[in-house]
Amino acid sequence: MRGLSASVGSVGDAYDNALAESIIGLFKTEVVNRSHPFKTHTEVELAVMEWCDWDNNARLHSRLDYLTPAEFESAYYAQNSPRRPALV
Repeated sequence: MRGLSASVGSVGDAYDNALAESIIGLFKTEVVNRSHPFKTHTEVELAVMEWCDWDNNARLHSRLDYLTPAEFESAYYAQNSPRRPALV
């Protein structure tokens, strides 16, 4: 492959594409624009992980009736028992 390496996932898998790169770029852009200047790439990566944790576990989403994604998922599974495969 002429010395190229995948930036996300491994070569040829579903995550080695422009969409995944764009989404990751949007997260990082939002974090960097809202936060103070970072001194290292590690600081950026940690801030992105903290942002993702907040987005999934603390942020209230209007599309989810103002619940967090974690609360919405818990409520969903409390109402719907998991499907079990039929035994043959």
